Amino acid sequence: MLKLLLHICCGPCACYPLEVLAAEGAAVTGFFFNPNIHPYQEFQRRLAALEELAGHTGLAVAYERDYGLREYLRQVVFHEDERCPICYRMRLTAAARRAAELGLDAFSTTLLYSRYQRHEVIREIGEEAGRLAGVPFFYRDFRGGWQAGITRSKELGLYRQPYCGCIYSEQDRYRK
Repeated sequence: MLKLLLHICCGPCACYPLEVLAAEGAAVTGFFFNPNIHPYQEFQRRLAALEELAGHTGLAVAYERDYGLREYLRQVVFHEDERCPICYRMRLTAAARRAAELGLDAFSTTLLYSRYQRHEVIREIGEEAGRLAGVPFFYRDFRGGWQAGITRSKELGLYRQPYCGCIYSEQDRYRK
């Protein structure tokens, strides 16, 4: 049985990957680490939605509850056009380290569920983070379950966010 740490960006994006991994017999531990999320109220809403999902599913989750926006901004400022890879690296490095600390077999991320994320970049950064931490990155393209995840999150009444999470994605979302 695969013991997997799943980095979770938010509750709704976790619904489908958790279903697939459970069906495959994986033992999943969630990990909430998202220093990019802005504003603070949004961070709290996403944290609460994951807690709600965990309550419905019995998922054990390691929560990083500290609001890490300052560190995120320190890394991204003056590199805004490359913010997504920087953000992926922050989150996947933390996930790889946590998976190694917990003695798990591998780690992955719900970012692989999103149609809007850059899968090849995530995969490359995840594999690098895994090599450095000594735990493999588990790549799976969960995008095929996009609608199933949306439907499930609505059935559960989870808060569904309107943008990726960072201040820049919020601006892009509402500028359109």
